[in-house]
Amino acid sequence: MLGFIIRRILSTLPVMGVVALLVFSLMYLAPGDPALLIAGDHATQEELDRIRVSLGLDEPFPIRFATWVWQVLHGALGTSIFTNLPVGTLLLERMEPTISLMAVTLVIATSVGVPLGIAAAAKADSWVDRLVMMGAVFGFSVPVFVLGYVLAYVFGLQMGILPVQGYRAFSEGLGPWLRSVLLPSFALSGVYIAIIARTTRAALLDVLQQGYIRTARAKGVGRVRILYVHALKNAALPIVTVIGIGMALLVSGAVVTESVFAIPGLGRLTADAILRRDYPVIQGVVLLFSFTYVMVNLLIDLVYILIDPRVRL
Repeated sequence: MLGFIIRRILSTLPVMGVVALLVFSLMYLAPGDPALLIAGDHATQEELDRIRVSLGLDEPFPIRFATWVWQVLHGALGTSIFTNLPVGTLLLERMEPTISLMAVTLVIATSVGVPLGIAAAAKADSWVDRLVMMGAVFGFSVPVFVLGYVLAYVFGLQMGILPVQGYRAFSEGLGPWLRSVLLPSFALSGVYIAIIARTTRAALLDVLQQGYIRTARAKGVGRVRILYVHALKNAALPIVTVIGIGMALLVSGAVVTESVFAIPGLGRLTADAILRRDYPVIQGVVLLFSFTYVMVNLLIDLVYILIDPRVRL
């Protein structure tokens, strides 16, 4: 098991190397002169030269990349062009709202999507199954920002139950914190619930057709025990996989959701940095999200071992 874990950790290093190269190349892949895009059309030559020096554009690309990687390995992600603050400081300041949003969304999506998928598989081809699949299609079809505006209008403006904007830190109390993230979490979890429900249903239907399930039925094992003890355990791998892969949806959806609900998180920081062409901040956020996604996939591989020990072979 230890050897498997070491191999999986080492396999992530080339991935992170490619990610770092792509992230660093963002400002050079964008059309036009980065210094001119940042300074504007009316900038003087002295201002353009100052920006190029601050971005390291006066050095050859390999040297700039090596210098940047060395700084990143030492925890220095650069300095924001517009706020003149370290990128690491900006990320730490905006991290709690995004982590809260993603964590609550993950709990909602898993606790709703998995039971819906189980119900659809247990009642295959019934009205329950069709209703769940219709809901999944609806979840796939409605954009996050549309669902967000609808939820904000109904539960915030009309009913006045939950706030529609802002974020309350966890240190201010569990109640205020939870109320501030419930609406955006429900908006973000729509498509995630649909994916988990469909995957759970498909995985369970496949397992329920296996020979050992028929044998268990022939021996008189109860339907509930077959479904939850025998079938669900053996269908867990694709369910865990889609839950982990769905983290990419949470990362991309956080940008839109935080903008709709005015949450000062990493998604809002990303949107503002893109509009301002603040390349050091964009690089830092993308690198952080990419690293998080790689680590989540590594965690999924380790969970596979606990679910199915044969994986380590």
